[in-house]
Amino acid sequence: MGAPGREAVKRCVALARDQHDIHACIANGENAAGGFGLTEQTADELFAAGVDFITGGNHIFDKREIIPYLERTSRVIRPENYPPGVPGRGHGYLDVGGTVIGVLNLMGRTFMPPVDDPFRCADALVEEMRTRTPVIVVDFHAEATSEKIALARHLDGRVSAVLGTHTHVQTADEQVLPGGTAFLSDLGMTGPSDGIIGMDPAAVLERFRTGLSPRLGVMTSGSKQFCAAVVGIDPASGRALEIKRIYQRGIA
Repeated sequence: MGAPGREAVKRCVALARDQHDIHACIANGENAAGGFGLTEQTADELFAAGVDFITGGNHIFDKREIIPYLERTSRVIRPENYPPGVPGRGHGYLDVGGTVIGVLNLMGRTFMPPVDDPFRCADALVEEMRTRTPVIVVDFHAEATSEKIALARHLDGRVSAVLGTHTHVQTADEQVLPGGTAFLSDLGMTGPSDGIIGMDPAAVLERFRTGLSPRLGVMTSGSKQFCAAVVGIDPASGRALEIKRIYQRGIA
């Protein structure tokens, strides 16, 4: 979330990779540039800090200059279930020491902008991706917890993990489902701890109290937080073995 989030990534990702023996780091970066969208420069900043792959969501196109970059990069994706013809791609692959990791980005439809059906989209793409690798991680960018759990149940046994993003609030429902799919409703937000989901409280409070819509800005003062999850996956079968949450507050 904005500059504070990028700073927290710089401070925490390398340490987390070392501490948890991380082979690949996937980050949702749709709020990395000023809290709204992503740019090539901010993407490069995240990559330099230890992120390997970036997913998106409903804010991925807020900075229009990202469009040419999405067309040429293989390391940044946007939700697959945008309508046909939208720039960029919705899935990609990482090769980590000979193990291929597939990454699929989907967006929910409940209380979200109009997109195609994520369930049908997932069915088609997962079948295609499994011809290349059994290790598939899904970033489901959605508002409703029920929709996130439903997609995870729908894909249980066919993907390695379904990890929710969008609400900026980490949930405490991490689990490995019966078919071997790791699940967490929401990974949470890496960014300022003292705002309102990362935003400066003054403008947010005015919007709630008056109905007016002042320009929102990222909270730039106070401490920061780092939110993530570590998923252990058997590379041969693609089954998740464990999932652990990381929620670190008080980062200067």
